[in-house]
Amino acid sequence: MIEPDARTRHLLLRLFETAVESAHPRHCLAPHLPEPPAGRLILLAAGKAGASMAAVAAAHYRRLGQHDIAGLAVCRHGYGEPVDGIEVVEAGHPVPDAAGVAATERVLDLARGAGADDLVLVLLSGGGSANWIAPAPGLPLSAKQALTKALLRSGADIGEINTVRKHLSRIKGGRLAVAAAPARLLTLAISDVPHDDPSVIASGPTVPDPTSLADARAVLARRGIEPGPEVAALLADPASESPKPGDPAFDRSEYRIVSRPADMIAAVSEAVRAAGYEPISLGPDLEGEAREVAAAHAEMAKELKAAGRKAALISGGELTVTIRGEGGRGGPNQEYALALALALGGAEGIAAIAGDTDGTDGGAGSASDPAGALVDPTLLVRASARSLDAADCLAANDSTTFFDRTGDLVVPGPTRTNVNDCRIILVG
Repeated sequence: MIEPDARTRHLLLRLFETAVESAHPRHCLAPHLPEPPAGRLILLAAGKAGASMAAVAAAHYRRLGQHDIAGLAVCRHGYGEPVDGIEVVEAGHPVPDAAGVAATERVLDLARGAGADDLVLVLLSGGGSANWIAPAPGLPLSAKQALTKALLRSGADIGEINTVRKHLSRIKGGRLAVAAAPARLLTLAISDVPHDDPSVIASGPTVPDPTSLADARAVLARRGIEPGPEVAALLADPASESPKPGDPAFDRSEYRIVSRPADMIAAVSEAVRAAGYEPISLGPDLEGEAREVAAAHAEMAKELKAAGRKAALISGGELTVTIRGEGGRGGPNQEYALALALALGGAEGIAAIAGDTDGTDGGAGSASDPAGALVDPTLLVRASARSLDAADCLAANDSTTFFDRTGDLVVPGPTRTNVNDCRIILVG
């Protein structure tokens, strides 16, 4: 039986670990934490790094003697960790659940109770949109869940999804800032979105919303989604419009990004160079259909190989998958890896890893879902020996089954951070 090259496989996994570690709150958060306030510290955290960010912040302020700390951290199921003096709630992602609704109501209550001398410290990371879920008045959770599933299946990108979410919420799109006024508000965020747009990270709960109700309606029309009656009524109601630039709610609000995909690309590039490869960054903000991007990257890799270069193609961003098959399992990183393998056709001297730095890629919402997959020149031969047809699995959007059976899944478990996808192709 043909076996993959263990040394190359180890290097790819080590590079992926470098990407994840560079974005963990224990390395990037503390330098941005402000001095303790004159009044209370109200710590509100959300997303896949919600608990880990809260743990770093709470420990920091305890060391400074700040003991008047209230707050709540909401994270994805399986991503929790103990936080000194702060409750942690695990909630649904990518489809929101009742635990997220109950926790978000308490977050809003904490924000509304803040006074002018208090500091509301908001710690945001990818996944916060699903974890902080406060449906607009008259919108049942079931209707919002159904809409989220429809948007995910349609291939809508994160910007489109959040445009709709922000107009169906009582916390997203700047509404948390409205609740917290007149307190000082500081948001520290780990970016998981292309171009690091604060209005997109966790659906921008503390910043003005540049999108409109008309934009939200246009997303649904463009993606062929017929909204239910409750959604349609809210998106037609001017009262559902989100707060815009110039709203006094933002007068005492500040926003800083503490880690971004570009920082992850830089860390991986340094590690790649140390391993003897020429790093070639394709950018931190890639978007597009996973299988199409993979085909383009395969051509780049083959050109580098033909030129005799020892190099690494490194990219970040967030790719999408349009569901075509029924019953398949997988996410954009696994689909990218499968499409890349097909496009490379077993080309010698080229190996790759594609994974989501949050530790899970698509899947059923379990913390044990795979983050991505590995590709090497032996993959298609090994698959054929197991009666696996890569093209059939790609057509069925069933990349998880393929890589599970070949033994090439990347399963790190919850990483408690998220700067989106990390893709590395080693050439030579």
